[in-house]
Amino acid sequence: MSEVKQYQLFIDGEWVDSYTGDQENITSPTDESVVGSVQMGIEADAQRALEAAAQAQKAWKKVPAKKRADIMRKFAAEIRAQKNYLAPLLVREQGKLIGVARMEVEVTATFIEYACDWARQIEGDIIPSDNPNEQIWINKIPRGVVVAITAWNFPLALAGRKIGPALVAGNSVVVKPTQETPLATLELGNIAQKVGLPPGLLNIVTGKGRVLGNALVANPITKMVTMTGSTPAGQQIFRTAAENLTYVQLELGGKAPCIVFPDADLDAAVEGALHSRFDNCGQVCTCNERLYLHKDIYEPFMEKFMKKVEALKIGDPLDEATELGPKVNGKELEHMEHLVATSVEEGATLAYGGKRPEGSQFEKGHWFEPTILTDVKQEMTIVHEESFGPILPVIKFRAFDEVMNYANDCEYGLAAMVYTNDLSTIMRCNDELEFGEIYVNRGHGEQHQGFHNGYKLSGTGGEDGKYGFEQYLDKKTFYVKYQA
Repeated sequence: MSEVKQYQLFIDGEWVDSYTGDQENITSPTDESVVGSVQMGIEADAQRALEAAAQAQKAWKKVPAKKRADIMRKFAAEIRAQKNYLAPLLVREQGKLIGVARMEVEVTATFIEYACDWARQIEGDIIPSDNPNEQIWINKIPRGVVVAITAWNFPLALAGRKIGPALVAGNSVVVKPTQETPLATLELGNIAQKVGLPPGLLNIVTGKGRVLGNALVANPITKMVTMTGSTPAGQQIFRTAAENLTYVQLELGGKAPCIVFPDADLDAAVEGALHSRFDNCGQVCTCNERLYLHKDIYEPFMEKFMKKVEALKIGDPLDEATELGPKVNGKELEHMEHLVATSVEEGATLAYGGKRPEGSQFEKGHWFEPTILTDVKQEMTIVHEESFGPILPVIKFRAFDEVMNYANDCEYGLAAMVYTNDLSTIMRCNDELEFGEIYVNRGHGEQHQGFHNGYKLSGTGGEDGKYGFEQYLDKKTFYVKYQA
């Protein structure tokens, strides 16, 4: 794939130039080569995309939900059919492993298909009234125009996660992909044209967050904002949306603890901790960001774990044998270097990694070794600041109450992992851990029928499953007096 495409904005079913026509290059994290370019939309582009979406939604909301789902199944099928094109494109723009990219394309399709399964389950209620000859009807209705803002780590899957339920529920969508990785998401415009998705239902616009993103969120046409990204960006969206009291759903940062108790299956815990730290180069919001090991199993665990860390193969993400690719950009790489330096200054021991790997193949691109920090104290920066990369602090604990305090000593509350075979410990963790998603005896990785929900500064609302689908529906109440 050597083609370098120039993308326009996708509005009202057509590819159109932005009002300025300004282009910005997208570069590969692997070697910093240009892999595509996108136009930089401004406020006027946001306005016309939202107007197109509002117009299209008037007719779409009247289409029976089953028929909406039938159309969206065709959309999902075409995404899957283009896996061999979309997956390498994801690798080129984001640096993820080719196997992970193929998985992402598949998950994008299944996110949409799962939403389609809810088409016949958009159910309201009939409630008895206190008055004679009267009923109370509560109807579920689409919200209207949904603005979907996505993150760079899984750009295509996050788009599918939002587009599917939004459109099946009867809304229309304006998607703003992240500036770092917009290319695969823009290809959804071509897929929408191919399968005959009615114009205006799906619009995809690119531009700077503080310009285009802010205009989309602040506009009164927008009835819902669903965003996946950083906590500071989410807080700004919340503030901007407050002016119109726009409904907001946010999935933000995380600092997941992985807790290994002394009775755990160590081999399973080692594999889970490894996968959940270095998956997608650590660029997953539910990744293992803090490893807490009970003192009785610390030494045997670390002996097994370090052998696997040292054996990780770093290199070309298009090579099927590669296990760790690059970070997404130079800014992220600088963040890794800063965290390691700060940790060492604060007294941590650099047990492995901590720098750009050696070799000519790593001279360009944004590479960072898998990094393990030991002798870490709870008060250190690395325990509290999200790394979102292949750095893992390891902390020893002695008692249940101690590790619960450590785990909850965090401004985030997205995910946690627990390894134990004791039912009482599992139930106590369920009671005490302040996280919306807890994995017991396995690594991270949510499922469509669950609920991806964060506490504290990790977000509001939640996605997936029954409760996620309902985020895209509002309620209308009728008091029906049928006889005087």
